[in-house]
Amino acid sequence: MKIAITGKGGVGKTTFAAMISRLYAEEGYSVLSVDADPDANLALALGFPKQLIDEITPISELKNLVAERTGSSPGSFGTMFKMNPKVNDIPEKYCKEYNGVKVLTMGTVDTGGSGCVCPEHVLLKALTSHLILGNKDVMVMDMEAGIEHLGRGTAKNVDAFIVVVEPGERSLQTYRKVKKLASDIGIEKIFVVGNKIRDEKDKNFILGEVETAHCLGFISYNSSVVDSDRSNLSPYDANAQIKEEVRSISNKLKGVIK
Repeated sequence: MKIAITGKGGVGKTTFAAMISRLYAEEGYSVLSVDADPDANLALALGFPKQLIDEITPISELKNLVAERTGSSPGSFGTMFKMNPKVNDIPEKYCKEYNGVKVLTMGTVDTGGSGCVCPEHVLLKALTSHLILGNKDVMVMDMEAGIEHLGRGTAKNVDAFIVVVEPGERSLQTYRKVKKLASDIGIEKIFVVGNKIRDEKDKNFILGEVETAHCLGFISYNSSVVDSDRSNLSPYDANAQIKEEVRSISNKLKGVIK
């Protein structure tokens, strides 16, 4: 499976990306988690120790690698470059692994505005479209907040696109925009995960805007998840109930993308 996760800033998309990555690793899958958010903190949410995080070099900082693979000049913008670079060896060479999850960090990319195509994003797009996965492989992409990545098509070649929402109009507005733009570039399987759910009213609010078939499930609001961030621990280890809710979401996801 190749899964892209997005949503409005602050809804908990990185928390969900980390938890479902940990779940798949626990179930015996080989998991590659790609932190494609310029505000990179997926490794923290996965529970990586600080020393190991400090050893991660974002792809955007590997200028010579980007130049070699795309045929661009290091640091240049607006020049000609390859649109189909080699990527199959990148996970093995440039990832760090902890708790059974390999992490690849894209880093901050100066895109020059919405819809821009730059060598770093060409490399990420090639990674999603040309990386060959086996039957027990999962790729989880934690996308940047909002919708700009859809203009660049960096999440085009995925099996499922998951929008994390909370029970509020602003995050649902982002979902509607994502749904339209994703449909425009040919992404058909677009799903929702409701986060920070306090009661049935919160669930019903989301289901009033999202078709039941497109909602994978809900994650309860839980103070232990908040506390895990303060303690620099993975939210996956914070609460057994949350873990089971993510497992239920995962099981439904597996059923709809077969």
